[in-house]
Amino acid sequence: MTAIKHALQRDIFTPNDERLLSIVNVCKAGKKKKNCFLCATVTTERPVQVKVVKVKKSDKGDFYKRQIAWALRDLAVVDAKDAIKENPEFDLHFEKIYKWVASSTAEKNAFISCIWKLNQRYLRKKIDFVNVSSQLLEESVPSGENQSVTGGDEEAVDEYQELNAREEQDIEIMMEGCECAISNAEAFAERLSRELQVLDGANIQSIMASEKQVNILMKLLDEALKEVDQIELKLSSYEEMLQSVKEQMDQISESNHLIHLSNTNNVKLLSEIEFLVNHMDLAKGHIKALQEGDLASSRGIEACTNAADALLQCMNVALRPGHDMLLAVKEQQQHFSELREQFARRLANHLNNVFVQQFTQALLQLYNRSYFLSVPGHDQSSTLAQHSVELTLPNHHPFHRDLLRYAKLMEWLKSTDYGKYEGLTKNYMDYLSRLYEREIKDFFEVAKIKMTGTTKESKKFGLHGSSGKLTGSTSSLNKLSVQSSGNRRSQSSSLLDMGNMSASDLDVADRTKFDKIFEQVLSELEPLCLAEQDFISKFFKLQQHQSMPGSMTEAEDLDGGTLARQHNSGAPLPVSSEKDMIRQMMIKIFRCIEPELNNLIALGDKIDSFNSLYMLVKMSHHVWTAQNVDPASFLSTTLGNVLVTIKRNFDKCISNQIRQMEEVKISKKSKVGILPFVTEFEEFAGLAESIFKNAERRGDLDKAYTKLIRGVFVNVEKVANESQKTPRDVVMMENFHHIFATLSRLKISCLEAEKKEAKQKYTDHLQSYVIYSLGQPLEKLNHFFEGVEARVAQGIREEEVSYQLAFNKQELRKVIKEYPGKEVKKGLDNLYKKVDKHLCEEENLLQVVWHSMQDEFIRQYKHFEGLIARCYPGSGVTMEFTIQDILDYCSSIAQSH
Repeated sequence: MTAIKHALQRDIFTPNDERLLSIVNVCKAGKKKKNCFLCATVTTERPVQVKVVKVKKSDKGDFYKRQIAWALRDLAVVDAKDAIKENPEFDLHFEKIYKWVASSTAEKNAFISCIWKLNQRYLRKKIDFVNVSSQLLEESVPSGENQSVTGGDEEAVDEYQELNAREEQDIEIMMEGCECAISNAEAFAERLSRELQVLDGANIQSIMASEKQVNILMKLLDEALKEVDQIELKLSSYEEMLQSVKEQMDQISESNHLIHLSNTNNVKLLSEIEFLVNHMDLAKGHIKALQEGDLASSRGIEACTNAADALLQCMNVALRPGHDMLLAVKEQQQHFSELREQFARRLANHLNNVFVQQFTQALLQLYNRSYFLSVPGHDQSSTLAQHSVELTLPNHHPFHRDLLRYAKLMEWLKSTDYGKYEGLTKNYMDYLSRLYEREIKDFFEVAKIKMTGTTKESKKFGLHGSSGKLTGSTSSLNKLSVQSSGNRRSQSSSLLDMGNMSASDLDVADRTKFDKIFEQVLSELEPLCLAEQDFISKFFKLQQHQSMPGSMTEAEDLDGGTLARQHNSGAPLPVSSEKDMIRQMMIKIFRCIEPELNNLIALGDKIDSFNSLYMLVKMSHHVWTAQNVDPASFLSTTLGNVLVTIKRNFDKCISNQIRQMEEVKISKKSKVGILPFVTEFEEFAGLAESIFKNAERRGDLDKAYTKLIRGVFVNVEKVANESQKTPRDVVMMENFHHIFATLSRLKISCLEAEKKEAKQKYTDHLQSYVIYSLGQPLEKLNHFFEGVEARVAQGIREEEVSYQLAFNKQELRKVIKEYPGKEVKKGLDNLYKKVDKHLCEEENLLQVVWHSMQDEFIRQYKHFEGLIARCYPGSGVTMEFTIQDILDYCSSIAQSH
């Protein structure tokens, strides 16, 4: 193996400047054994590169060649297969796994040991050695051949040290001075040995000659030691002195620290005292204002407000740790609490008195306003009529203006004593709810009387009480409205008779009057509610205008007496609770608005159900306006609830119209003409279009239109089927013509499909009526040619029809002779009279129908002539009248009538 190693070094690795460190004879596992060598090498140049080289014998077998080389840094794993038992197999994991079988286990172990040492010395990346004995990785392979091959080289690798430049230069000079340095290494070595001995002797002699100098040096060292001792003694004395000075300085430093600490404490104490004095000292003027300030004057209110704010700042000051344990602080806090209780009680009593005073004053004004109504013997009807000229609600702006002066004090009371704040809120709601109830009821009673348009009949309502309230019930008012309108509105069961009033006698001015009154009622209520809501939010400091998602919170019913509580802690209510609190207060104060509006709506609907159209449009607009301001406000919610009632009345009105259509009865003795509900639908649509122009609830009207027009279509056909006097086609033709004309004039976009359907029905029934009627003046001729057409349809050729016994030329001449010109004109004249009897005058369709009959008659005439020419060719048979005769007959008949 040594010879192979030297041969490989000489032939393969020396030319490549590499040194061979270890070698192992291997073959691939599992295949036919073809031996090769794995060699571990290092380069002689820096930086050192370590490789594993595969060397194989040439095919001729006389020399070795380098087959493949791997860099050691690419080696990932060395797997020895078994760390305990001897096993010649091992794997090397490069980019792929190479499996080898060594010629002996010793060679494998020596090679793996060399790889481990090279990895430890040259590579930063450590190779994983699997199934390798730890002893093998610590020691070299035992002595023997492999020891000489691998171990010595490894030791040389470990002990190798590169010469520096100076050493190389000295060796070169030495070798140049000796001629045999290169040719005779042994002679050169002996020469170097002799020179080394000479140098050693010279060194020994030099050492022996310097003994005297050494003795002198020792004496000098002894003297130096004595000087050092003296210096140490002096340093010790200096140290003692410095220690004394240090103690004195420490005492001075401690004294200065105590003085500084004392000054710091004094400054902090002064700061705490100044803090307490500045933040917890209430001026005497503020104390006097809280105890004796005039809450009736503007100057006194301002002084009390400033004093209350100052007191609140003193009570809410954030005390530092330990302040609450000071007796003076406790006494001052107790004093502040007493001042707060005293002023809160005084403020609550004063505001209660203000509420009572304003309530009393408002009632006196209400009594004075209706004084004459309660005077015995006075003409109540004329007074009420004069009083009702102005349909207005009392203005509470002066009361609000006077109370808003206390808004800041209410905010202070809300944050300091919520119980008294809540009590004031309840009292305000109690007083205002009673006041508004009287004012609003009087307002609505006046509105109801103005709607009925009566003065004499108002005596039937007992006008009692100094408030001028109409004690008559809503039902009485409803009866009054019907009675008062009886002298100018006849009873009818027609479509438009939605309040038992005839459409022909219905006074449009009354509807306009109702519309104005209803709009005035809403216009008076809306600013009243908005002004009160704005005042509540400002006076009671509730967040009215902040947007608030969500629904009602745990605010309890105000009638029960408990607002949305905040646990009596003085903490402000959340925004949602304050929002709900405003709504609940408005509900309590204006609890009579919704019932009164519903009563007014019921009265308007009873007077004339058409009023539901006006109310739907007006209320929708006001709801839309209120929702734009605040969708969750009391006004928006209340008007929305009332709008639901109006919408129900509107739907009921439409349902009643459809029911009345179904109940229409037609006289058997007279012609039908235009049905009443068709005419009334026209009037309804015209009025609705004028009311709903640019309205927000146009969709409701469109739905109603769809229902009504379907009902009209169905019931027109129903009446046409039941008609005995007038032909069905005439009823359908006239009524659908009227419907088409109405829809074309009004241009209702949602009824475009129905308009086309009405036109189609009118056209179809016109054509059907014309064709049916024309069969009468030429009845036998029609029957004859119908038979001819039937034979042709059965498959008989046209030119062979004349051979049929019933349809020969003689029969044709016989039938034609029965209809000379005079007979035709007579038949047409009878037909014109019959059509005139069938058609109604108001729709004016006689000329249209007659012209269509003329065209149809001419068409039949041409058709008959064509059949004669095709079925009776060369017979010379012709009609006894011409097309010009037909035109002259029809024209003269139309002019004569």
